[in-house]
Amino acid sequence: MDYAFTPRGTALTLILIVFASGACAQDAPIVLVPHRAVYDLALEKTRGNSQVSAVRGRILYDFDGNACEGYALEFRQVSEVGSGEDKESTSDLRSTTWEGADAKSFKFTSQNFVNDNLVDTVDGHAERKPDETAVELLKPEQKTLDLDAKVVFPTEHMVRVIAAARSGKSILEFPVYDGSDTGQKVFDTLTVIGRKIAPSERQHDDVVATDGKLAAIARWPVTISYFDKSKKAENNEQAPAYAIGFELYENGISRALVLDYNDFVVTGKLSSLELKQPKPCP
Repeated sequence: MDYAFTPRGTALTLILIVFASGACAQDAPIVLVPHRAVYDLALEKTRGNSQVSAVRGRILYDFDGNACEGYALEFRQVSEVGSGEDKESTSDLRSTTWEGADAKSFKFTSQNFVNDNLVDTVDGHAERKPDETAVELLKPEQKTLDLDAKVVFPTEHMVRVIAAARSGKSILEFPVYDGSDTGQKVFDTLTVIGRKIAPSERQHDDVVATDGKLAAIARWPVTISYFDKSKKAENNEQAPAYAIGFELYENGISRALVLDYNDFVVTGKLSSLELKQPKPCP
């Protein structure tokens, strides 16, 4: 069986580096700073009748831009998945996105390779207007979509999580469009933010633990569950299509990733972190 991991502009919405002056007060502006992070993947556990027996791979998350010119992200996830009986498949997901600093424009392109064969290509852009979010797809087929004006793009999603964590909120709910899959899906998201983690709690064996850069910075446990809006829930209950867990620092760095694909769970250890020189606004 071939397993294809789907990138979420989540990214993967996963990791944004944010610096604010001083002690990062609740009302301080959120400033997204360029960075390059690498995560090593490993199988944590399986559930039910899962055929997955092993997972190894890496995630590359390369973020750039500023509040004037917008934000660019290069994301790549390469995963080797074993399914027993010496069967193994390789998934290679590559995506690039750009999001306007005003959170109204979003461009996306992605390719999904399974065992070196290209199986999916998505290319398009979206514009959020007062009464709708208009999407124009170029690949896999030319198509236009009219989505809810309340739809949130990935970078804005993470900005809202950071703002909520600062203000002590524990629950966020809103729809997210990230151009993943065939570019035609909108995900309802449920974000749960736990209590602030003390500096001495939850020690990890990763690059952050050895360089000490984040030792004095506050962090929170965050879990984001993604629900497919196109699937109707039975008895008002719906299992998420997938979920992402991580520890979010007050400056925006994330570590200790947990990628939950329902029948199996993968962890991501931060193995490399490079802070780029931010480009100031003109």
